[in-house]
Amino acid sequence: MMMSGAAGQRGSGAKAAGQQGVVAADTATSVQQGLTPGSAVWDSSSRVQLKPASAATLAQEPMGFYTDTTVCIGCKACEVACKEWNQLPASGGGKHEMSGDSYDNTRQLDGIHWRHVKFVEQFSEDRVDGRWLMMSDVCKHCVNAPCLEVCPTGAIIRTEFDTVVIQSDTCNGCRACIGACPFGVIGINDVSNVAQKCTLCYDRLQAGMEPACSQACPTESIRFGPIRELKQKAQERVEQLHGLGEKRAYLYGADDKFLGGLNSFYLLVDQPEVYGLPVSPKMPTRNLIPSSLFSSAGAVVLALLGLVGLRKRRMDSSVSSEQAEDHGHV
Repeated sequence: MMMSGAAGQRGSGAKAAGQQGVVAADTATSVQQGLTPGSAVWDSSSRVQLKPASAATLAQEPMGFYTDTTVCIGCKACEVACKEWNQLPASGGGKHEMSGDSYDNTRQLDGIHWRHVKFVEQFSEDRVDGRWLMMSDVCKHCVNAPCLEVCPTGAIIRTEFDTVVIQSDTCNGCRACIGACPFGVIGINDVSNVAQKCTLCYDRLQAGMEPACSQACPTESIRFGPIRELKQKAQERVEQLHGLGEKRAYLYGADDKFLGGLNSFYLLVDQPEVYGLPVSPKMPTRNLIPSSLFSSAGAVVLALLGLVGLRKRRMDSSVSSEQAEDHGHV
């Protein structure tokens, strides 16, 4: 039976407790293997093992996530691991209210929830037939990132791993990135009062380590590695599902049809909007031409209205003057 969001987090917490070495053990393993920051590269066919390589090779290879939603069990281990590693505060000071309408009590991505396991319930009215769709959502680390485009302070940067990171010490909390993100992944951290989101564990990548969430995933629903390899594995999985009769399986964000592609892409079995994903996300600059046309048209209309109003005022003034003269003659 599926756990509730709260119970799932407790169960995941136990799993994460068994993985308390996420910080210490991983670091110790890296040191024992002689791996230093910038001296390793990932082989996505391996879960934890690292291959020594040059820092230049690592820097030139875009890294990211491939999430197979068909094997997500909703355990929320990824959420717990993300919270623990990034030391994110609890919502409401730990007094978290149940959503009441789903097993999902995290509800959304924001400044203190960088991972969010979505529960999509699809049942017939008589509750006889149905299914659960589950997806671990996260920042997409877009190749052409809208948030990066609108940031006025340069706080949002693209790293050597082709990931997108917000520098908290440079962010002024203007919230421009929040409105620009078509996926709704950015939020204000009420403790730091700056915008925050998933960094794809940038600090761990620099040390040659796997992101905490993908390492904690018990079913390998979240895969981490070079984007090139992940796309190949994802396509093979789609073909496998098609062969098994699941013809609805497809990849979302694996190509460059929107935003130049996503460095965190998904295998889905229903329409994007069912998972709360936009069908065709766009860059803010795509709205500049239509917005400027509307603004220009609005300016022209206002100018015409102003001229009409001025003309009417002059005509009314002229009529009043003529009436005054006629009254004086009488």
